[in-house]
Amino acid sequence: MNTASPAPHQPRLPLARLAFRPFFLLASLFSVLAMVVWFAFWHGDILLRPHGGLMWWHQHEMIFGFGAAVVVGFLLTAVQNWTGRPSLSGAPLLGLVALWLAARITLAFPMGLPVWLLIALDVVFLPLAALVMGRLVVAVKLWRNLMFVPVLLLLAGANLAMHLGVAQGKFALIREGGYLGVLLIAVLMVLLGGRVIPFFTSRKLGRPQPAAIPALERLTLGSLLAIVLLQLAVLLGAAVPPALLASVMLVAAAASLVRLVRWEGHLTLREPLLWGLHLSYAFVPVGLTMWAMALLGVFRVELALHALAIGGIGAMMLAMMARVSLGHTGREIRTLPGIGVGLALIFAGALLRSPILAMFPQITHWTYNLSIIFWCIAYLIFLFHYTLPLLSARADGQAG
Repeated sequence: MNTASPAPHQPRLPLARLAFRPFFLLASLFSVLAMVVWFAFWHGDILLRPHGGLMWWHQHEMIFGFGAAVVVGFLLTAVQNWTGRPSLSGAPLLGLVALWLAARITLAFPMGLPVWLLIALDVVFLPLAALVMGRLVVAVKLWRNLMFVPVLLLLAGANLAMHLGVAQGKFALIREGGYLGVLLIAVLMVLLGGRVIPFFTSRKLGRPQPAAIPALERLTLGSLLAIVLLQLAVLLGAAVPPALLASVMLVAAAASLVRLVRWEGHLTLREPLLWGLHLSYAFVPVGLTMWAMALLGVFRVELALHALAIGGIGAMMLAMMARVSLGHTGREIRTLPGIGVGLALIFAGALLRSPILAMFPQITHWTYNLSIIFWCIAYLIFLFHYTLPLLSARADGQAG
């Protein structure tokens, strides 16, 4: 990614210069706080009485609080490089951040506010981000990147479904909306990972980037799109045969695995920022395969969901933020001390919370505790290294 900003002027406050700065920082901090609350809950301490209850709050906030913030931070930064036009910054960016933060606060502390207000504050965030991105992409007719806009809008729809499930007392709406949210963020990770993982790898290794196989790309992205559409149909009340959804997931898993193998991840073992990306992508086929097995009755879908959410999304976001934050703040792109440990802990937490728990359900309490602790340590390591750079002007004096 080109890290120089095309904007001739920039806000005086570094935090307001590009979306990655506030959203990477606040999302990481929020995820740690949310996990501490979740840890306390599993030990019988109720630190919050949030809207929807703690079970709903944990699911919702890790997807649409943490996950959505990182996605928006990345996309509203990347779109500036893709289009060559200034992205959101200054007061408008801080306003979008304030909206996200207001939703986090009011959902955690409802304070007797009307339910419609809580929903509105939270749900409007993603459509506004989609509007900003869409305008920039359309302005330069960069149609290839317009696909991110409907994904953001669908993600907003999944968010709305979880809210309506609480308001109407429909657990199925909450469950299916959450499933759709995780799948959509996984799709975004596959789309972005397919662009940056082989590129970053080839640059680091000094090797030519493997040429994409059009049929494989179409099969991978087409099967993922089919999964999303089938899950959307389930959310809307259609009777989708579990075997059909499971079959499409297995196709997507196989195609994603072949795609990953071609990127030569085995040559990146000395570079955590690279093997972290490769291994996080590997959790996509793992998660989809486990999800297919769950649909066929082998174990609970929730186990597969956590393979995707922790090992896939959580780890890839950590690795991407660690790399992007260096490049976009004008610093040398290298693995900072402890980042490799943090990534390893995330993957260990994913293994404990998903395949290991599937094989040994009797150790549920331990796996929950350790996976939460590992997540917190990993993201605290990120905050330790990156808080100051994200709050400071670029080291090379350029805009951004």
